[in-house]
Amino acid sequence: MPLEIVTIPCLSDNYAFLAHDRVSGDTALVDAPQAEPILTALNERNWQLSHILLTHHHWDHVDGLAAILEAHPAEVVGAAADAHRLPPLNLQVAEGDRFEIGGEPVEVLDVSGHTVGHVAFYLPKSKAVFTADSLMALGCGRLFEGTAPQMWSSLSKLAALPDDTLVCSGHEYTQSNARFALTIDPDNLALQDRVVEIDRARATGIPTVPSILALEKATNPFLRAADPAIQAHLGMENSDPAKVFAEIRSRKDRF
Repeated sequence: MPLEIVTIPCLSDNYAFLAHDRVSGDTALVDAPQAEPILTALNERNWQLSHILLTHHHWDHVDGLAAILEAHPAEVVGAAADAHRLPPLNLQVAEGDRFEIGGEPVEVLDVSGHTVGHVAFYLPKSKAVFTADSLMALGCGRLFEGTAPQMWSSLSKLAALPDDTLVCSGHEYTQSNARFALTIDPDNLALQDRVVEIDRARATGIPTVPSILALEKATNPFLRAADPAIQAHLGMENSDPAKVFAEIRSRKDRF
């Protein structure tokens, strides 16, 4: 049975996630931007945390942790490579490691680029991947520490997951990402349709996260650096996709 996934808006534009196993009662929190909305969501459902998974060290993904642990003394999991700047970890993990939540395997992916040591957590049975600030809805994170080739490699790794994977990313940036995507891939009909749906959702306060990987692959320009239409639009025909990605990321930083 797949885990039940709950999206929790935090701060001004962050998301945290709960993943709950109905049989064992195990419940994982992915990232801890803010304690209050997370604790409220847990109390409303009468769930007790068993795990807290941290994707990277940025303050808006960890600041709520101490208050959450006071009420829910869970096992804290994070990247070994980032342990020196994460809160204290009970389990340090790296690319290729596996652990379980409610009997379901969780696979660790190194998705460095936004930061060095950023990890994603992939749950194949639940068909979900928690990507935080690596792959986002119609976007990807800024390259604060990593390189463009490094981030392109990370995004390609995520794009290789099954098309029906639910992408649980860390921010509600989708409307601004959509406006930028149209400048890179203006003739993409799937993207045009998605922009309409995004605007409709946000007008009524509906989150645009999570998204489906197949839709990201069809519309997210940061996953489409190998696409001939995008390369032609950028005047970079037959270029190395990593270089095309770097150009797209550079344009987004100036957008």
